Amino acid sequence: MKPRGPQERDDLLFDRLQRTPRVISVSAHCLLHSFYGGPRGWLDKTQALDPGQEAALRPARVEPTAAAVSLDEADEALVAVLRRDGRATFSELQNSTGQSESAVKRRLEHLRSTGVLYFDVQHDSESLGHGVRAMLWLTVTPSALDAAGRALAEHSEVRFAAATTGQANLTASVGSSSTGGLYTYLSEKIGALDGVQTVETALTLRRVTHLTYEPSR
Repeated sequence: MKPRGPQERDDLLFDRLQRTPRVISVSAHCLLHSFYGGPRGWLDKTQALDPGQEAALRPARVEPTAAAVSLDEADEALVAVLRRDGRATFSELQNSTGQSESAVKRRLEHLRSTGVLYFDVQHDSESLGHGVRAMLWLTVTPSALDAAGRALAEHSEVRFAAATTGQANLTASVGSSSTGGLYTYLSEKIGALDGVQTVETALTLRRVTHLTYEPSR
């Protein structure tokens, strides 16, 4: 979850989730530091595209502004449409928001240039050799936490890694070609990390929604 503020966070945790049918318990933790992730995430490690293909698809680099960006009603309307369909055309955005096409283009460029908006491509990980996905929760000695997180970021299997609050202080999303490959990764790479005390592994059976985390480094 990425709430915009304390009120939105509290509404979700203490009201909406509690009233969601068949939800019997909720456990929430805070991501303290991201070691790997972001808009490109694991695709950076697949080498599925050659350099020319990557360059053709890569948008111009933007540096997010340090100051908070305020969204007006027109911006919120655009974001709402893109939240439903990230591939909406300019004409669809124009019809849905009542703005002119030129205004839509200006607002989208402003949102992108400030880092508020970025485009993320979801892909079939199985076709790229990572059909088995899992979440890892690692308990790491505090003095080794940063080194372990940086090591995870370099693993080709890791799609996302971050320090977190809770009983486990390091979490990661990983992909492997098979359960045997996952076992090898856990025993050889995770097992070799200094300071790792325990590891809890949960297979991801089906992804219901997708969220890309921005790295903080």
